[in-house]
Amino acid sequence: MTEAEEQPPTRQEQIFSLHRYFVSANWMRTCFDKWLDEQGKPEVPVGEPFIFMGYWYAGLYVVIEGWQELKLTDKVIDTLLASPNVGLLKRYRHGVCHFQGRYFDDRFMGFMSTELTAVWVRKLNQEFGRWFLAWLAENKRAGERQS
Repeated sequence: MTEAEEQPPTRQEQIFSLHRYFVSANWMRTCFDKWLDEQGKPEVPVGEPFIFMGYWYAGLYVVIEGWQELKLTDKVIDTLLASPNVGLLKRYRHGVCHFQGRYFDDRFMGFMSTELTAVWVRKLNQEFGRWFLAWLAENKRAGERQS
């Protein structure tokens, strides 16, 4: 183990790390949206669009976990995270990342059973994106002031 690995990560490093998870989740959203734009909404929740959607949702839940662990705050994001959809998204993430014997397991279908969750997850994704862009811009300016 190197000396750098022995030191606990700085707050800034932890947020950069969380940003990496957001970028990965958001890339899956981009792939999902591209598929929808090209093919239209599928009638049955199977195949490629649901691979993209599943990993987007699972990755976004990891961002929620990191947000909470790091005790980050933002009025809009915190309001969205007060929703019971967070618990549904956690179950969905477990369905994606842990084997389920039923193809249409309740962990998937519970989250997808209403259009409101789709609106909520898109809004949450958008707000995380807004927050990270602002945070990165502020930290770039802080770095420039220190130079």
